[in-house]
Amino acid sequence: MMKVGFVGLGKLGMPCAVAMAMKGHDVMGFDINAAAMTKDPRPYRETGPDGVEPFDPYLAASSVRFGSLAELADHSDIIFVAVQTPHDPRYEGVTRIPPERVDFNYDHLVSALRDLAPHVKRPTAVVVISTVLPGTVRRHIFPVINHHMRICYNPFFIAMGTTMRDFMNPEFILFGVHDPDAAKRAQELYRTLTDAPFYATSVENAELIKVSYNTFIGMKIVFANTVMEICHKTPGTDADQVMGALKMAGRRLISPAYLKSGMGDGGGCHPRDNIAMSWLARSLDLSCDFFEDLMMARENQTEFLADLMCRHALPKVILGYSFKAETNLTTGSPAVLLANIMRERGHAVALIDPFIEGIPNDFAEGEARVFLLGAEHSVLKTLKFPAGSVVIDPWRMLAAPQPDITYIPVGIGPASGI
Repeated sequence: MMKVGFVGLGKLGMPCAVAMAMKGHDVMGFDINAAAMTKDPRPYRETGPDGVEPFDPYLAASSVRFGSLAELADHSDIIFVAVQTPHDPRYEGVTRIPPERVDFNYDHLVSALRDLAPHVKRPTAVVVISTVLPGTVRRHIFPVINHHMRICYNPFFIAMGTTMRDFMNPEFILFGVHDPDAAKRAQELYRTLTDAPFYATSVENAELIKVSYNTFIGMKIVFANTVMEICHKTPGTDADQVMGALKMAGRRLISPAYLKSGMGDGGGCHPRDNIAMSWLARSLDLSCDFFEDLMMARENQTEFLADLMCRHALPKVILGYSFKAETNLTTGSPAVLLANIMRERGHAVALIDPFIEGIPNDFAEGEARVFLLGAEHSVLKTLKFPAGSVVIDPWRMLAAPQPDITYIPVGIGPASGI
């Protein structure tokens, strides 16, 4: 058993703290927001270790304790710092991209480490897990720590909504080493959590690997959605069959994950990381701002879906506007971006999500409308739509559409059913 501390108990920190406690470690947490230091149900949808069952019962039953920074520092052999590095709301990915670029805001992270420093009075591994751009730890973190704080950088590869599952089943552990003894202590801890490879590298490499990983996912989704648009305009083609073949190319195309076409990339990491990397590209005067190209492709592909909605003279509804399936989180949602583009064009558009405000009981008896399925919620597969409606489906998930609607599976060529 190891004594573990977590500074920051938000959507990342709390599920990971609970996961470590489940593995038998003595975990204490602290958050500057006292309301987060409870085992009360979370206001957002999060799941447990299997990625399906709700998280809240695991939190309620966990042995995680809460304390002050001083108590946490005295308690812990290793401290994980899971404090947000937010981006300006204009760069979340739900609106058009402004012409300017900015780095992440590191004020919260720096403040947390500065506040922690006076309380760390013996050699302690302090592991930053927040997403940052390369050079940040050396530039912003080292100046505010004391000589007892053995800093390392260990970003997690998780998706909001399945944080516990992703943390407990990683592809690999990415660890930026500044202090070898701290890295050794962390590796000992991870051996009790997972058999995944422990990839040790420099802090700067780890910083770059994390944002490269996130932006690579965005690139895959942009590519899949490009194929979807080609198929939508090409007779006899089917985006799912095209991408289904590419997913089988596991030796040279890496993996099938994120190669399903649909809505654009979303969430609290991927759009904003692309925009932050665009800032870095400009700062380094790179020959090509590849990351801006990805975000503009995401925006243009959302315009394509707006074009499809605008072809029909019916009231407009985006059905499902969380950033991904089976969650109520809307951070970086491509469906919200679509709504903003539609409003920019002068169209009123309603947003309905079964996991946010719920589906009205009289939904099927309402007036005919244009519905775009903005999130791949499984409940939408069996939903009855008002007669005469047009249903635009970027996910192609309605296996047997009702006969009294016009169903448009985006990514199926004209000869196959537009």
